[in-house]
Amino acid sequence: MAQKTDNPAEPFKKALAEATRALSNEAELEITYSADPSGKTATGFRLPQVSRRMTKSEVLLARGTADAYALRERFHNPETNAKYMPRGEVARQIFDALETARCEAVGARAMPGVADNLDARLANNAEKQNWAGMTSTTDAPLHEAAQLLLRKAATGRELPEGCEHLLDIWQGFFDSHLGEDGLAQVGDTLDDQAAFAKTAWQIIDDLGYGDQLGDDPDQDEPEDMDGDPDQDEDDQQTDGEDGGDDEGEQDEYLPDDMRGEQDDSQQMEVSMDDSDVDMDEMEAMEADDSMPPPDRPEQGPISDADPNYKVYTQKFDEQVLAEELSEPEELERLRDYLDKQLEPLKGAVSRLANKLQRRLQAQQNRTWEFDLEEGMLDCGRLARVVVNPTTPLSFKMEKDTEFRDTVVSLLIDNSGSMRGRPISIAAISADVLARTLERCQVKVEILGFTTKAWKGGESREDWLSNGRPQNPGRLNDLRHIVYKEADAPMRRARNNLGLMMREGLLKENIDGEALEWAYRRVASRHEARKILVVISDGAPVDDSTLSVNPSNYLERHLRDVIQMIEKRRAVELVAIGIGHDVTRYYSRAVTITDAEQLAGAITEQLAALFDNDPRAQGRADRRAARRAA
Repeated sequence: MAQKTDNPAEPFKKALAEATRALSNEAELEITYSADPSGKTATGFRLPQVSRRMTKSEVLLARGTADAYALRERFHNPETNAKYMPRGEVARQIFDALETARCEAVGARAMPGVADNLDARLANNAEKQNWAGMTSTTDAPLHEAAQLLLRKAATGRELPEGCEHLLDIWQGFFDSHLGEDGLAQVGDTLDDQAAFAKTAWQIIDDLGYGDQLGDDPDQDEPEDMDGDPDQDEDDQQTDGEDGGDDEGEQDEYLPDDMRGEQDDSQQMEVSMDDSDVDMDEMEAMEADDSMPPPDRPEQGPISDADPNYKVYTQKFDEQVLAEELSEPEELERLRDYLDKQLEPLKGAVSRLANKLQRRLQAQQNRTWEFDLEEGMLDCGRLARVVVNPTTPLSFKMEKDTEFRDTVVSLLIDNSGSMRGRPISIAAISADVLARTLERCQVKVEILGFTTKAWKGGESREDWLSNGRPQNPGRLNDLRHIVYKEADAPMRRARNNLGLMMREGLLKENIDGEALEWAYRRVASRHEARKILVVISDGAPVDDSTLSVNPSNYLERHLRDVIQMIEKRRAVELVAIGIGHDVTRYYSRAVTITDAEQLAGAITEQLAALFDNDPRAQGRADRRAARRAA
């Protein structure tokens, strides 16, 4: 006979799962609770773990996380989102943050209880990312502030304390670009995702990142050029059905007295959107003569670390998944080649990985407190009661671990100077380390950076054809490669690492922009602790850029990016130099003379970081230095 669970949190979990399915309008969602970071899975949602003690903070966080995911599932249409997604990194972050705020605002305006849950989750995020401790726009993330601004304008609710502080840092910037009432009318478009996306584009343009938006997706539709008003009306109706997660579902979710008002406002929005698009197109045609050349658009700040850092053009840059650069058969062949080449080394690397795993698991193991007056009955000490009935019962309680959920990002230099044994060992070290940390429930992301061509590529060709302007800034085509995303299991990304063995992949290295790209990716993660490990064998080098700019142009930008990351302290930065002294750039770094020492250096550096002991970190640095000597 099966025994009933004695966990008091189980009824709450079941009730929350049913409420989440109802709110998302998806009856088949699979709701799980885990100590792993929350997120969307292939079949449902993974929510924060709720212990048997069911503390108030645990309950509110679980409710807020569930409501946030459910509202996005209900009111967010991925196809519409992909249609209007900007091209530039900063613009994409702001656009996605505004879309998240839209979905949550729709639910918060209709149900105060949901709004309270979302506030609790927001307060938790603010505490984890230390928003209250930030002092300037250099520290505070712009896209998070934009999300808070829209949330406050759309719901009329006050923000939690830490969130209000983050918004105050950017308030002057928003007032100067958007005006004091810049988002006053945004609530009218919340129920229509396509109409809201156009509003978000306007907001991004007003904030100075219009150059990152790309082409207007509505201009590519043949319906926009058709003069038949009946056809336009039909298309708009179809867009409303596809883009807003079904208006009928929203009406069903909203209170009865709001449905008629919503229908009227949506009809007004459709007609206003048409007129706005037509006027924008006419203004663009009239201003054609005064616009800068198409190959050199007016740009906002390229780098958060240095506003004066310039890039001639970004239209040839590439951020690509590893599997998109090669056929599956070739990746499998390259992976086999990598395994054979490094067979003698795998034993030593695996031993180091096992050592790291033991240290991590020792920190993750939970402990118990005994001889308590309440808690779980300690069956192991019942013998004392049998021997002496006057002895009181003994209870025990599980003690929380201090081990925080963590994500590690490995940024590997894919420049030509890494060709041969260094890149092979970097690839196999990343593979073994990712599998080791995955067993310890630590997420790992593996990134690479290089350029698409030697000596400039298409960017340089554009510059030459445009008359060779002075001081053009970076003058090469970037290629940033995602070998493994943090949420992807290592078994799926294993063959991707073989791409590093591909002939012709490794070219030049522009470290500053690559480091800032990796930092933005890991900083946007929701884990409590974020670690970025850079593996490089030299200073940034790009002949095309350095031939027409100051000789220290790329190196100075790298230093600015490092200083920004280390100052913000949102991400822990570690660097490992292969035959190159990186300690002159990074405050926490080691240099190794042989690529075969890489696995040991990575393992010891990470182990010291997880020890949370400055003395342990110092010992790791000294051990790495002795090996290098």
